[in-house]
Amino acid sequence: MNRWLTFEGLDNVRDVGGLPLRDGGVTRTGVLLRSASLHHATAADVAALVDGFGLRLVLDLRTPREIDRDGPTPVAAAGVETVALTFIGESREYLPETGDDTDPLLRNYLGYLGDHPTNVVQAVKHLAAPDAGPALVHCAAGKDRTGTLVALVLDAVGVERAAVVEDYALSAEQVEAMFRRWTTAAGIEMPADLTPHLPRAEAMDAVLAHLDGEYGTNGTGGAAGWLAANGLDDVELAQLRTRLTTPG
Repeated sequence: MNRWLTFEGLDNVRDVGGLPLRDGGVTRTGVLLRSASLHHATAADVAALVDGFGLRLVLDLRTPREIDRDGPTPVAAAGVETVALTFIGESREYLPETGDDTDPLLRNYLGYLGDHPTNVVQAVKHLAAPDAGPALVHCAAGKDRTGTLVALVLDAVGVERAAVVEDYALSAEQVEAMFRRWTTAAGIEMPADLTPHLPRAEAMDAVLAHLDGEYGTNGTGGAAGWLAANGLDDVELAQLRTRLTTPG
């Protein structure tokens, strides 16, 4: 099934609906989109998101420096509620005991959780709110910060682990197109090797396995346990599952 949504000025856009749940059922379509930056959205893109999809909430995971550099997105300018919640900090101390050869993606992704747990949980609380309406999560490329948040959410609501990891890794298909748009706009050459920028399934699998080991209980994935340990209550988790899933 082709999950990509096509826009004039947006990259790496897809709906997280239709993913299989561990206990049967699927994630709902038309509730949550994930994408790269909205900075290049055209008027037609904004109309498709707001009038077509019914977009009411955007979670912007970029840093304050990125947001200040690019200015408000056209979607925010159109009046859609936009909440900025940076995931990038300085410490990177939240790591398993693996030494200096830790996968850099694993280091970064666990770093988001260690540096800004409050922002991560706040993002999930926004998505769980019963009156949130259709939402979109983005960062710059929509693959690392966005990928980590969406993976946590999908695991917490009961999506099959293989489907969670596959959704994360799917962004690799869009990396070349994103870099082509960025380099063309900046008037610079494409990087010779895009491999370092590709999401890798094993990195997200390792993140979720680490959370399983630290927070998983009774066969429940560790993402729900991590979120609970950092401030998401049982009612909010139930609301998240109601918003995002259709039981089998």
